[in-house]
Amino acid sequence: MSAFDPAAVRAFRFVRAGFDAASGTAELVYSFDDAHEFTERIVFPGAPPLPADRRPAFDAALRLLHLMAGVSYYKAAVPPEIRVETGPLDEATAVLCEQVYEHGLGEFAWQNRIDLRGRVRFPRGAPAPVAPLPLGLPRASLVPIGGGKDSLVTVELLREAGEPCTAVWVGASDLIRACAERTGLPLLNLGRSVSPVLFELNRRGALNGHVPVTAINSAILVVAAVLYGHDAVVFSNERSASAATLEADGREVNHQWSKGYAFEAMLGEWLAAHVAPDLAYFSLLRPLSELAVTRRFARLTRYHPVFSSCNRNFKIVGERPASRWCGQCPKCHFVFLALAPFLPKPQLTAIFGRNLLDDAALAPAFDALLEWQAHKPFECVGEGRESRAALAALAARAEWREDAVVARFAREILPALPAQDLALAPLLEPGGPHRIPPRLLAVLHAAV
Repeated sequence: MSAFDPAAVRAFRFVRAGFDAASGTAELVYSFDDAHEFTERIVFPGAPPLPADRRPAFDAALRLLHLMAGVSYYKAAVPPEIRVETGPLDEATAVLCEQVYEHGLGEFAWQNRIDLRGRVRFPRGAPAPVAPLPLGLPRASLVPIGGGKDSLVTVELLREAGEPCTAVWVGASDLIRACAERTGLPLLNLGRSVSPVLFELNRRGALNGHVPVTAINSAILVVAAVLYGHDAVVFSNERSASAATLEADGREVNHQWSKGYAFEAMLGEWLAAHVAPDLAYFSLLRPLSELAVTRRFARLTRYHPVFSSCNRNFKIVGERPASRWCGQCPKCHFVFLALAPFLPKPQLTAIFGRNLLDDAALAPAFDALLEWQAHKPFECVGEGRESRAALAALAARAEWREDAVVARFAREILPALPAQDLALAPLLEPGGPHRIPPRLLAVLHAAV
């Protein structure tokens, strides 16, 4: 097998995108130069006939999907030129794409020692679009289910508000399906097939790393909302997602950038100007910290036997853990720590199969969560101050204070921390920017 040289690629091409109504399949085609063609397919099962008045919105949403999904293939070589052969982009669309590719690939760029600033340039040329007409979609929310705690909290808040909902997920995951089925909502499972050519190039030396999956899934769900008839796409990203993982070379690098508020606001504004002014896109949990979300989830005991936030369960390739929690990754460590102040100890250890805070070998992993002499892990975890406050709370409780990680924290780290880093209560209060409709904001505030 010959080696693949990323530096030899001169252009990344958006070749074409189409939708086959009979099979409900969107086909997205890309290429490096005149070789290495990639074809990604998204399947919308049982896709209903598209009303004529929705066609312009659908076409705009499909084009967005083509542009967003391309990031997975672009990063394999990061060529100097981007060609959009499906037609010129207006300024707002080009800016959105550049932000997603630069900041959404921030972790990838940092790990591969690439500076994407000024390097990602999408071609312009189209005028600003005419303002789209309202679609008058039925009042119903698409709620993406990820298998973890956050989306299940969103489901129950929307249920309390009396909002019609559909639980939706992308890809074939039995774990996510179990969570979605437990909600009792109507279900929608969308298929996504990444081009096998990408995996072949990865084996031959292509650049690889983290991509902004939430940006891709957001575009998929916008298409689904127009196609199936839902007036809202409701994500479950909390305010902690907006915090940078680290700062390097004068730039912030955030593993969760496409879960952050900057992306949410940018995409929401783009949709209003290009797809439909009455198609809502927001995160219901945006004003909450990870700890506030976790406190709410601790009460939702019906989901405790089926949820998992362990990212090793959701890898596209590679071995997965035998159980819902591997106990070794930062997500397992953080969720255990975040739940500990709000669940009885036997109940929490039953979920994970063991007490992660009584394993001295895990102390360096928890130090990273604390941002103590280390940067936060490249995972979807809360801010360091949340982990510090949670451990401080546990250090004051008899049932936890003798566990290895908690005892070491109390002995070696706690005395060096400022008092404002240790208060749990302020972190449980809602705050910060959001795009939540007023009718739902009242329900959120009442719940927390």
